[in-house]
Amino acid sequence: MNRARRDVLKIVAATVGGAAIGPAFSRNIFAAKEQEKIPEMPWAYKKLDPIAVAERAYHGYYKGGCCYGAFEGIIGELKKEVGYPYILIPTEMFIFGEGGVAGTSTLCGALNGAAAAMFLVTGAFEEKKKAEAFEMIRELFNWYEQEALPNYRPMSPKFEIKPSVSKSPLCHVSVTRWCKMTGYKSFSKERSERCGWLTASTAKYAVELLNRKVDASFKAVHPLSAEVKSCRSCHDKGGELENSRTTMDCGGCHFTGKAKHP
Repeated sequence: MNRARRDVLKIVAATVGGAAIGPAFSRNIFAAKEQEKIPEMPWAYKKLDPIAVAERAYHGYYKGGCCYGAFEGIIGELKKEVGYPYILIPTEMFIFGEGGVAGTSTLCGALNGAAAAMFLVTGAFEEKKKAEAFEMIRELFNWYEQEALPNYRPMSPKFEIKPSVSKSPLCHVSVTRWCKMTGYKSFSKERSERCGWLTASTAKYAVELLNRKVDASFKAVHPLSAEVKSCRSCHDKGGELENSRTTMDCGGCHFTGKAKHP
């Protein structure tokens, strides 16, 4: 142990009244000093317990909203299990994504936060790594659109929540479909609890995907629907019109029966 390290340990020990300093504590204290720079992405990932992540995400939702909850659920567990460099991330910066970004009801915050965490541990500027990360994130989004959610029940729920199929990654559509199905108001405590469950469900599935990647067993199992493929064949890249770009379920917003497709 070098002199500088011994001196800092003495100061810390004096500050805490001479209490013993464990290996994990000292590792976190000196990690930033011993590393000359923040490591390049993707950052080292350790397989996490999906249930622990889901519970942390659920409680995080009630602290800072859906985006914060999902990001904190994953990164908070990595702080505990890995330490540096995750301990440097102020997860509260993801409060911005609450309610579809500052309450504007665009992209669901749970997806926003989970996708950010996923890219941090799988993606990079390098095209191959970026493509691999994007494939996993698209699987998460397709799952969110197609499955009846939430599908995780917290250990100590405030209410019992029924699932619904959003058919969209947008907060506005997801919340509206659930409210129409259940009859609850969009600003009710029940709807808020539903989004807490949904945050937990999304963070949990994101980690399950990451764990599969570690095991080299990841495979996308939620492909685009036939309807989306049909729309994209005309409206997306290379199509006759090529006037749009999306992989979302088009029926969530367009041609719901009142408008006739040309």
